[in-house]
Amino acid sequence: MPTKTVVTASETETAAVGRELASGLSAGSVVLLFGDLGAGKTAFVRGLAEGLGVSSEDVTSPTFTIMQEYRGGRLPLFHVDLYRLNDAREIEDLGLDEVTAGGVLAVEWAEKLPDAPTDAAVVRIRHSDGDVRTIELTNSPTY
Repeated sequence: MPTKTVVTASETETAAVGRELASGLSAGSVVLLFGDLGAGKTAFVRGLAEGLGVSSEDVTSPTFTIMQEYRGGRLPLFHVDLYRLNDAREIEDLGLDEVTAGGVLAVEWAEKLPDAPTDAAVVRIRHSDGDVRTIELTNSPTY
C-alpha cells in the first residue's frame, strides 16, 4: 500500500491534512487514527470535518461520550474515540457498521478495533518536538 508522509508544524497544518483527505471520502469511508495522547488525532478530525463542510468548532474529542455525530456538510461525520474501551464486546456493541454506513467514520485509538476494515484510510500521527507532527497516510483516496 502506498504511504504519503507529511510533516506539520502546527495544529492548523495538521487539520489541513485532514481537510485534504476529506476531499476523497464518500459515504461508508472509514478513517482509522493511530497516535499517542496529544498526538493530534482530534485536530486531524477537525480538518476532516471542515473538508466535509462541517464546522470544525463543533468537533471535540469524544473520549467520554465515545461517539460524536456531526451533520450539516456534504456527508455526516461520525467521530469515535475508543480510548476508554478495553473489551472487544463493548466496541462491537457500538454497531459502528450500521450507525455510520451513510457517512464518514473517523476512529481514534483504532488499534482497539477487533475487526478493522481493510479498505480504510489509515492515519498514523507521531508527535515530535513542540508542535511538529509526522503524519503517515496509507490507503488514502487523495494521492
